[in-house]
Amino acid sequence: MSIVKVFKKFPRTFWVANTIELFERWAWYGFFMLFANYLTGSTDIGALGLSQAQKGIIMGVGTGILYFLPVITGAIADKYGYKKVLGISFVVYSTAFIALPLFNTFAGVFAMYLYLALGAALFKPIISATVAKTTDEETSSIGFGIFYMMVNVGAFIGPLVTLAYKDSGYTTVFYISAAVILVNFILILFYKEPEREIKQESLGQAIGNVFRNIGTALSDFKFVIFLLLVAAFWSMYYQLFFTLPVFITQWVDTSSIYNFFEGFMPAVTETYGKDGQMDSEFIVNFDAMFIIIFQIIISSIVMKLKPLKAMMGGILVCTIGMALTLYTQNVLFVIVAIFIFSVGEMASSPKITEYIGRIAPKDKVGLYMGCSFLPVFAGSTLGGIISGNVYGSMSDKVNLLVTEVEKRGLDIPAISKDFSATEYFNRAGELMGMNQTELTQFLWNTYHPGSIWYVILAIGLFAVIALYFYDKLLLNKKS
Repeated sequence: MSIVKVFKKFPRTFWVANTIELFERWAWYGFFMLFANYLTGSTDIGALGLSQAQKGIIMGVGTGILYFLPVITGAIADKYGYKKVLGISFVVYSTAFIALPLFNTFAGVFAMYLYLALGAALFKPIISATVAKTTDEETSSIGFGIFYMMVNVGAFIGPLVTLAYKDSGYTTVFYISAAVILVNFILILFYKEPEREIKQESLGQAIGNVFRNIGTALSDFKFVIFLLLVAAFWSMYYQLFFTLPVFITQWVDTSSIYNFFEGFMPAVTETYGKDGQMDSEFIVNFDAMFIIIFQIIISSIVMKLKPLKAMMGGILVCTIGMALTLYTQNVLFVIVAIFIFSVGEMASSPKITEYIGRIAPKDKVGLYMGCSFLPVFAGSTLGGIISGNVYGSMSDKVNLLVTEVEKRGLDIPAISKDFSATEYFNRAGELMGMNQTELTQFLWNTYHPGSIWYVILAIGLFAVIALYFYDKLLLNKKS
């Protein structure tokens, strides 16, 4: 069947659902890409000045819960209808975005982020289910390809839009995301709910059945081991949002990229640069751009490989890419590393679900597929620990400077609401006889914050090696 005929077979609801997905991802990534720096940045620039450990808890645990809740919210959507639950999710989403900048304490921000995660969790299972119900065997491959393209287009556009207004204050960033969600209130008017099986069981019974099914799948010890190993991939993936924007802001010299755009496209530096440096989120957003450009090429190569080989190779490439992004102060090296990471991401992520389907008993494929969210939950939580406590102790520029100041016995007030991190750095530089560039280089050479790449490398290599032996043992068991 030609591509034109396939496109003609898609009903209007398919296109409406995909457009809703684009705007939802636009709103989500528009704030999420900036969230780590918002949580940990200096208070004098409108950020909250929280610790890396607090950031790790908020982003790691909160995002993990977001991916766990669809087990429940999917049952809610099946019970009460997709369109109604979509409307509720947009109300939660928009009110959460408006309310988030009103809180500036760890507890307040964490609570509001969990509320936002609820909105995302209500939304998450509905659009993918709609795509599944509006495609058939002939159109599902292209249909889900369009769906994932919309996800990445939204993920690419979102940060570019919000970054353009970041200098107006982080509150503006959240309000832009709220405004983008409001577009979906209009689009939902054109959304026609696909047919679904309406069961007579109560919502409590439906949720109970879901957890019983998960319990049945998790009684397979080997399957649990596999899920834990895959969680390592997700723990690395989330460093893209949890750690990399902070690392680039604190350590990487982006002046070469700034000078390039200043010479050829000055509008880019005017929008996404300041004081001779590019916004770190602009650099990280190259990942989404690479996926948009190369996904079809990578998918066409990977589709010929067995799921395990593709998954192991992808995770290995991901490991190398993400480790190298945290290795250097050279921005060109970082961008190449992001490209390497994106190739691994494109190769491995789709194959995880395929491999679950292959190792599941034939009569339990659905049960096992229902657990595919668990590695994301575990990986996000583990990723939060890496970006929080581990990064905070090994690589956080603020903590390392405080350590050096205490070692030298310098008299500088502690960082607080009345004395920002920027003021602390300026005072330390004065007392140590260094400008800020020299101070950064001194801390880099003295404390080697880039050594956190060893942690990422160790986790990824362990996962790849363990997956290899896991599969060998599993195949031997089958034979």
